[in-house]
Amino acid sequence: MSDKFFFKGRKPLRQSHISYGYQTKAIHKLGSQKNPLSLVVTNEERRQEIAAVVKEANIYANIQVNAEPDAMESIAELTTLLNKNTPLQVEKKPERNDPCPCGSGIKYKKCCA
Repeated sequence: MSDKFFFKGRKPLRQSHISYGYQTKAIHKLGSQKNPLSLVVTNEERRQEIAAVVKEANIYANIQVNAEPDAMESIAELTTLLNKNTPLQVEKKPERNDPCPCGSGIKYKKCCA
């Protein structure tokens, strides 16, 4: 026989995943005080230049100097953070019954639509 005819008691409620300590929408903003950038430069002069850029942009960073002859500079995190694209601002199209933007004084639906 099928199970629907026999009462097995109330089904337990689905437990929330938040009660286990997981934060599914946690924000990890790169360059914040809690999550600073880790940058590597090759000399002290370059470290001072990068420190000035970081201070001007109000970003937190740990800058290390690696003076070995074959050392590579690693500031990719900083450049991506500074060169963030800004969202495009699209001009709002007038509604049907709004006055026409061409200046005729007629409703938009009868003029330029």
